[in-house]
Amino acid sequence: MSQAGPILFVSNGERPTFLAALDEARFFPVIDTGWAGAVRAVEEVQPAAVLAAMHAGHEPHLAPLASKIAEQSPYLPFVALDAAGALPHNVLPFSSSRAGHSERLIARLRAALRIRTLHATVLRRLPEVKVALPEADPVRDATVLLIGRGAAYPALSVALGERVGVIGALSIEAAAKHLNTRDLDGVVLAEGFTPRVTDAFLTVLAEDTRFRSLPVVVTAHQLTQTYDLPNLELIPGEPAKVAANALPLIRQHAMEAQLSRTLRSIDAGGWLDPRSGLLTAEAFARDFAKAVEQTLARGGGLSVARFAFDPGNSRAQLDAARILSRLMRQMDFGVAQKDGSVVVVFAETDFRTAHMIARRLSAVMRHTSNGKHEMRSDPVVSVDSLSPSDTARSLLGRLSAEASRAAS
Repeated sequence: MSQAGPILFVSNGERPTFLAALDEARFFPVIDTGWAGAVRAVEEVQPAAVLAAMHAGHEPHLAPLASKIAEQSPYLPFVALDAAGALPHNVLPFSSSRAGHSERLIARLRAALRIRTLHATVLRRLPEVKVALPEADPVRDATVLLIGRGAAYPALSVALGERVGVIGALSIEAAAKHLNTRDLDGVVLAEGFTPRVTDAFLTVLAEDTRFRSLPVVVTAHQLTQTYDLPNLELIPGEPAKVAANALPLIRQHAMEAQLSRTLRSIDAGGWLDPRSGLLTAEAFARDFAKAVEQTLARGGGLSVARFAFDPGNSRAQLDAARILSRLMRQMDFGVAQKDGSVVVVFAETDFRTAHMIARRLSAVMRHTSNGKHEMRSDPVVSVDSLSPSDTARSLLGRLSAEASRAAS
């Protein structure tokens, strides 16, 4: 895989021998620079990716270089080889001490360069329709699956939860359910499992194309073999260090998901919300009015469910919206509303079936928590069905009234 631009290698020492594999993999050319001149080299070389060896003397130069790289557009991957301490927010860790480091580095770069290409595609197509590229830090909306049952699990949950949404799982079986129902931006596998169980779990992830690019951080085991997981990293140590060095990988994946939703919004003519994955308010109002009109004219069923959250907990609403965009049927559609609720329309569905679907969706929504003090928020669910005397406005109004009575 070639790319538009060279790879910039930053080091105050000799180039590691395993970097020769980049030439063999057609990642070329590789241009060398020292730490002191790295910021200037980024301006002059315009690289497609930056690799940096964390030799002695890099400390005063790392933050300015990371800041310079963060300003670049499209996305410029920055990979740090064998970093010992916490990294800036956009620096991806990579350990060369594990087996197969050449192949792993190539895979890590390929995955990052695909995101760079996706970003360039979105920037090129943005003028086609009225879609705004989200500007907030992608990690703010990220969700991580934390698997473990050892003494470090609570501290890891807090350390990660201060920055991202956390779904906890005390067993591999529970983790598998979340992997199949949630859009995740990373997996942290903590202590509490044997090496054999860890190996089996990583093997299953590597064999499933849905999870191959997912960041996977292992905190408690030495990895004795390689897996087809480009963003698999071993990060032992204190929970704060694990969280700090896992966040750049999580952020990169969250940005990829954000860009993918934006591209789908562009493809849909701007009618999809890039943040939630559901319809925009305008598109929902149009489609809902049309669905009500057609159902009243032709007969059949149409039901609506409203999932109401605390308006102060916008994260719970966002999680619900993304769960719905992932799990609802192709014939259904929904919207995240300004009052903190999410509304989904079930086409050709009677009240009893809609109530059962809504109850199942609500159960999936109850597993995410954030930080030390913000507990997860269970939705107040109300369901109603279209009657012959209804309009789109009256059905939504009745649904909101039911939700208010249920909450009081």
